[in-house]
Amino acid sequence: MLQCRSAQSLTLARNAARRIFCARSRAKAKCFARNRRTEENSDFTGMTFGLGLSTSDVRKGASDMDIDLATSGFDRIAGADPPLDTVAHGLTFGEGPVWDRRNKRFLWVDIIGDTIWQWTPGVGKAVLIHPSSHANGMTFDREGRLTVAGWSARTIWRLEKDGSIVTIASRYRGKKFNSPNDIIVRSDGSVYWTDSAGGLVIPGMVGEDLQRQLDIQAVYRLTPRGEVALVVEDTVYPNGLCFSPDESVLYVNDTRLGIIRAFDVDADGGVRNGRVFHTLTGSEPGVADGMKCDREGNVYCTGPGGIHVMDRNGRLLGRLRIPGHATNLAWGDDDWCSLYVTTYHFVFRTRLKIPGVPVW
Repeated sequence: MLQCRSAQSLTLARNAARRIFCARSRAKAKCFARNRRTEENSDFTGMTFGLGLSTSDVRKGASDMDIDLATSGFDRIAGADPPLDTVAHGLTFGEGPVWDRRNKRFLWVDIIGDTIWQWTPGVGKAVLIHPSSHANGMTFDREGRLTVAGWSARTIWRLEKDGSIVTIASRYRGKKFNSPNDIIVRSDGSVYWTDSAGGLVIPGMVGEDLQRQLDIQAVYRLTPRGEVALVVEDTVYPNGLCFSPDESVLYVNDTRLGIIRAFDVDADGGVRNGRVFHTLTGSEPGVADGMKCDREGNVYCTGPGGIHVMDRNGRLLGRLRIPGHATNLAWGDDDWCSLYVTTYHFVFRTRLKIPGVPVW
C-alpha cells in the first residue's frame, strides 16, 4: 500500500471555519454573483500577470476536519483526525485547483472574481492572470503548460512558457462550445473536458457571446493530432472528470443527476460501456462537481457535505466534511498527499494517507 508521511503542522482555526457556514448555499453564491462587479472585457486583451503579491501564508489553528465513516477501513485514507488549514479566503466562487509540481505552487481560479491565483508555501498568494475570461477547470499538459477550460471564453486555452495565451480548441463541427467546465490530460497528450452550459446563464460568469450553438452538453477530447472528438454525448450537465490511475476508466459526474458514471477507455482514446458508478446522497450544501482519483483507484468527488470517497467498485468509504459548499479538489505538494479543496469563498488543505494521481 502506498503511504504518505505523517501529517505536517496543518490545522484550521475553528472560528475561520465557522465564518463561512452562513454563506454556503448556492442561492447565496448567486446573490454574491449578482452584486459582484465583473470585468467588462471578457477577451484576453489587457490581461496582466503576477500582480498583487501578498505575504500571507497558510492559516494554522487547533481544529481537525470532521469525517463520516461509511466503512471501518476509511481511516486507512483519512486517519482519525485529518487536519484542515485555510490557504485562502475572500473568494467569490473558488474553482479550478491544480498543483504546479515544477514551480512548487498551487493554483486556483475565482470564476466570478475573474482571476487565476497562485499560492507558494512560505510566500503567500498572488494574482497570476487577471482578467481570466472567467476561467474554470485547470490542469497541466505533458510539457508543463497550464491548460484551461475557458468557461465564458468558450474555448480551451493554454498558457505558453513565454506568457502568451494560445487557444487550442473552440468549436465542434463548426459550432462554438457551450462553456468548458473541467479538464484533464491523458498520457498520450489528449485533452479531455466537460462542456456544460452554465457559463451562458449564471450571473457574474457570462461573457459577451451568450448564443448557444450546440444542442448537447457533452464530453470532448482534443487528440494529439489537434482534432476535436466527441467522447460522451448523453449527459445532462457534465461537470467533473478524471481517469483511473492506469487510465483504463474515465469517470464523469453529472451535477443535475447527482451521479458518477464510469466508461472503459479504448486505446485510441474513445470510450465504451458507460454505466452508473455511484449515486451521491445527502441534504447538505454541495453537488457533484470536482473529482479526482488516488493511486489506489479510490474516487473523490465533491457532494453534499464535502468530499465523498468511493472505492474502485463504487462503494462509499466515507466523507471528508468541508465547511461550506465544496466546488473542486486537487492533489498536491511533493508527495501528492495533500488534498486542496476549493469552496465558494475559501481554499482549504488537508493531509491524507494515500497519495493522489499526480498531474503532469
